[in-house]
Amino acid sequence: MSDKKQIGKILLRQRALRPEQLDQALAEPSEQRLASRLAAGGMITDVAALKALSEQHGIPGIDLSQICLRLENLELLPRDIAERHGIIPVLDREDRLFVAMTDPREKTVIDELEFVTGKRVYPYVALETSLAKVIAEAYDRKARGETYYIGANCPPELLQRLGIDASGEEIATEVAQALSSLPPPDAEPLSTRGVVVDDETGKVSQADDIEERDFGDASRELSVVGLPTPLPSSAKTILVVDDEAEIRRMLKHLLTRAGHRVVEAERGMEALRLVRQHAPDLIVLDAMLPELHGFEIARRIKKSERYGHIPIIMVSAVYRGWRYAEDLKQSFGVDHFVEKPFRISEIVQKVESALKERPARSSEAESKLSEEAEAALNAGIEAYRQGDIEAAIEHLKRGTTIDPLAFRLHFHLGLLYGKKGLLFDGIAQLEAAIESNGQHFGALKNLAVLYQKAGFRNRAVEIWERALPLSPDEATRQSIREHLLKLL
Repeated sequence: MSDKKQIGKILLRQRALRPEQLDQALAEPSEQRLASRLAAGGMITDVAALKALSEQHGIPGIDLSQICLRLENLELLPRDIAERHGIIPVLDREDRLFVAMTDPREKTVIDELEFVTGKRVYPYVALETSLAKVIAEAYDRKARGETYYIGANCPPELLQRLGIDASGEEIATEVAQALSSLPPPDAEPLSTRGVVVDDETGKVSQADDIEERDFGDASRELSVVGLPTPLPSSAKTILVVDDEAEIRRMLKHLLTRAGHRVVEAERGMEALRLVRQHAPDLIVLDAMLPELHGFEIARRIKKSERYGHIPIIMVSAVYRGWRYAEDLKQSFGVDHFVEKPFRISEIVQKVESALKERPARSSEAESKLSEEAEAALNAGIEAYRQGDIEAAIEHLKRGTTIDPLAFRLHFHLGLLYGKKGLLFDGIAQLEAAIESNGQHFGALKNLAVLYQKAGFRNRAVEIWERALPLSPDEATRQSIREHLLKLL
């Protein structure tokens, strides 16, 4: 069945329009234009069109009339790319980027954004005609030096919290200061009034929640935050991360001859696990990797107290030039940058230079950091059991800054965010947890629940399918099968 007929079938099932109305519109060349035309012509509401697109793509729809867009975010995406691919950033967070798209199946654009920004990109589907107008007006406003694009139906309380008026102008300083005493805005990035999901996902997700038993037994689980397992040798340990086997073989041969011990990884998540297991003295890191880009790996390592001292040499065949090298050092903490193809003498010189520059770290210091991370986990779980979720979150957040690769810290923090309804914060933490341990049923199950609640049905289905073979018993497996049938 074609995409146009599929979305027409969805609209008919939702009773959003009559069969004769659909027949008049099927000449449109795509399902996005079909939905946009039906909405623009008054045959269906924008919400009905977005619900149909949400079901079609398995992600939430976004009502662009309700957004408040900070125009500096547009610097992440050139205007010609935005217009050509029908995409615009709607919210920029420290580690994630939310975008509105007419066609979320354009994975190349999403992958490129993730690669360039080092952020996880969450796409929302938008009506084509509405998005084209917003792109044009937003970039025009930015060119005029304005700060915000304000949708016609942007919630007044959101404008108040941002300290701006309906035209996008900054409110006077004294008013903004008075507004600063208001409660902070919800951590969720998009107004629920402006986001719609397909009916089936909305219904199913209401029945799922994080259970008390998911928090487990702290006395059994604390041991997972321990010292990394060092290799039994006085030689320097170098982790080589590259998805090209020939490059890894060449570097291993080269560095082994220089007297070093080499550990290899070909994928991003594998690299993070090996950092925790071996605590390498240096990392040679490719910029483009499956699962997790080298930028994100560098960012996580350099932000941590436990691993931030490890020098990173990043290599890339895509990005070149001294300006790019400086950006890597300033934004991601990369110590050295080498362009592919590289000369043997160059890579040897960079490795030796980085090892000499590496700050010394005693075994006593390592033990202390391990104890601090374990104490943070222990304190967080205890605070939760005492009913103080806010304190529990602060303890666990502190733990993740010490050891960002500890599974349980991310797992419990993700559960607590989920309990508070902070869906994307919970998703980010549980994603980090399964990067360390992709075989943990509880982490996968709760990640699937949060994706559902956020309206990302296809991603939820993918995670439920990963969780299914790891289910603890047949009753749970059957429950997941029935659950999947409702979503598919």
